[in-house]
This record gives sequence, C-alpha cells and structure tokens, in this order.
Amino acid sequence: MLRWLTAGESHGPELIAMLEGLPAGVPVSFESIRTDLARRKLGYGRGSRMKFEQDELHVSGGVRHGFSLGSPIAIRIGNTEWPKWVEVMNPEPVESTEMSRGRSAPLTRPRPGHADLVGMQKYGFDEARPILERASARETAARVALGAVAKSFLAELGMRSVAHTLQVGTVRVPDGTDLPLPDDVDRLDDDQLRCFDADTSARMVTEVEAAKKDGDTLGGVVEVLFYGVPPGLGSHVQWDRRLDARLAAAIMGIQAIKGVEVGDGFATAGRRGSAAHDELYREDGEIYRTSDRAGGTEGGMSTGTVLRVRAGMKPIATVPHALHTVDVVSGEDASAHHQRSDVCAVPAAGVVAEAMVALVLADAVLEKFGGDNVVETKRNLDAYLASIPETLRTRRTEPAAPADAS
Repeated sequence: MLRWLTAGESHGPELIAMLEGLPAGVPVSFESIRTDLARRKLGYGRGSRMKFEQDELHVSGGVRHGFSLGSPIAIRIGNTEWPKWVEVMNPEPVESTEMSRGRSAPLTRPRPGHADLVGMQKYGFDEARPILERASARETAARVALGAVAKSFLAELGMRSVAHTLQVGTVRVPDGTDLPLPDDVDRLDDDQLRCFDADTSARMVTEVEAAKKDGDTLGGVVEVLFYGVPPGLGSHVQWDRRLDARLAAAIMGIQAIKGVEVGDGFATAGRRGSAAHDELYREDGEIYRTSDRAGGTEGGMSTGTVLRVRAGMKPIATVPHALHTVDVVSGEDASAHHQRSDVCAVPAAGVVAEAMVALVLADAVLEKFGGDNVVETKRNLDAYLASIPETLRTRRTEPAAPADAS
C-alpha cells in the first residue's frame, strides 16, 4: 500500500511531503521533481507570486544515490518568501501588539468560494488566516513532488503520462482533436496554456486577457492521459476498491476542482447505449477496442487502453473585482479581502491532476503486484500478463480521439 501526506502552510517556512510504501530501487531524479514543480507554475494568467516564489527542494529521507531505499521518502519544499512572513506565521507566540498591522492584521472579511467562513466556524477561529494558509493551492506543490516520484516508479513498469488543457472559460478544444502523447510534454510546456491545439490556445489567451481586463477570473477543464496501464488494476468487488472511484476522490481533493470525468464522462449520459460503449473485436489472436469512450476503466478496473481522466476547475475564487461579503467583527457589509491571485490557473491544475493520478495508479499497482524492490514488482507484473490465457489477451491500443459530445 502506498500512503502519502503533506504538511505546511502557504506562507510558512516550508511544505513537507511524505511517501510511504514505495519499493526500493526506483530512480528518484531531483531534476524531474524540479521540472514538475516549475511546470506547476506555468500558464498564461498566473499571478505575480509565481514569478518570485522559488521552490527550494530538499529530500530528507528514503533516497540514496538517486534511488529509493524502500523506507519512507521525505521531501521538503522551502518557501523563499518566508523571511517576509516570519511575524505573521511564526509558530512561537508573538506579542499581540505585533498582530494588528500590515500583513499581521486579522482577516475578518471571509472570501466567497473559499474555505474561510466555514473553516472559521468549524475550527473556532475569529479570523481567516489560520484557514486560508492551509487551504491554499500552494499545498499542491508537495503533491506534485510526490507525483513526480510515483511517475518514475510507473515508468519503470512501462506506464507514462501527459496532461493537457481542454477548456478555459468558454473556449474548448474541438471534439475529435488528436490527443497528446507522453513525448509531447515539451511541446505542451512551450504553449502558454498547455493546450495541444494551437488555434484553440490562441483563443484561450484572448479569453484570459478579457477576464483580466474585467477584473475577473476563469476556470476550465484539464485531462490526464496514462499510456501502458495493464488490465486489472482496481476491483469490482467493493465500492472503495474501484479504480475510477479512487481516481475521482483523488482529483476532487485538488483545490478548486468541482467535477471529474473518466473517459467521455457526462457526454456518455446523452447517448444511446449502442453509441456509448467500446465494442470488442479480435484480430491476430488479440482482443481490441476501436474506441476508448470508457476512458480505460470498466467495472472499476483498468482495461489496458489509454486511461483518460478529466477535471473541471471552477474560476479562482479570489476575484480582483472583489465579491460581496460580511465583516464578521463589525457585522457590516464589506468587500472580500483580496490577496494576490491568478486570473487563470487551469494549466497548473492539469499538472496537479497528473500527479494525483500517478499516485493512485502507483498504489493500485502495488496493491496488485506488491514488491519490496521495483525489480520484484516488474517480475510480478510480467508474470501476471503472461498468465492471462491467450483467448483473453487484449491489445495495447494507441490513443483514440474522443468521440463527439453530441
């Protein structure tokens, strides 16, 4: 079983990430982790914080000479802005007189769409700072770091991934557009919105510019694709063992995500059954599917086709054109507190979603194949695939373009 936890606040000294259960012998590349952390900050419409905040990576345990040891992996991501926030976020007691001015002033105007108000209610705080610091999407940097390690493990077993932007605001990639492959990552990184279709990307940029001019924010849809996933991860026997259920929970656990689709998802609900499923054929002794509407899962198990998971992100709740709220101290009407924020963070959501899918898949792989060393895991995987009777073996399919939503 693979377990992961994170700790730390947005403006605290560092984020901490722990990964337990990874086999020994997995390559752990500091460069790959840093690349994914940098990728999380990409995208047209990001706020000024992305420009000056550096992620200082430290691996404190579980790795030696570039390979996992089988013990828990501990990662720290330092916050270069910490010196400016020592007074505000100091874990030691400070004088009350120091907590009433500047950055230290209490935040008593909860922001609509954030965890502020309900968090204050639940945890008994009289201001929002203790809530928003942990609720911030800054925490996702820790999960992206862990996801980079999980992706390295999966790559050793022949599984590779890519994430891309499908929609920003009302602008969406046309149905039937080719899907990116793992080797297209550099091309996606070069695009301002990590969109695989150049014409659509240009229209997305225009959409972001319009929202910025209006003092507003945008959401969108991202898609994670995993290639080389073997059949049989997950199970149909209990609800919580279903692979798609585990993926949906992990994706919904990302800040600002309000919807998840596996495969064609909600579009399937508008189709007749004859046009909603992936029919089976046989050729050259292998069973294959000519479509991937199910997105690589059936009955809660991976099918061996391309795994496709989509996430719908709501518009950033910190709106420059401040939303109406109430000051919880005075009881008077007020405008919501506004911290520096993004106009659009959809591309970053794709990077975080890819990390979460990788962690869930890595957990499912270890559940199925075990192994204290990655060589043992691979041997068990190969033995399993070889044990599938010839009459049941399926072809590893190339990605198919998504079916029309109509």
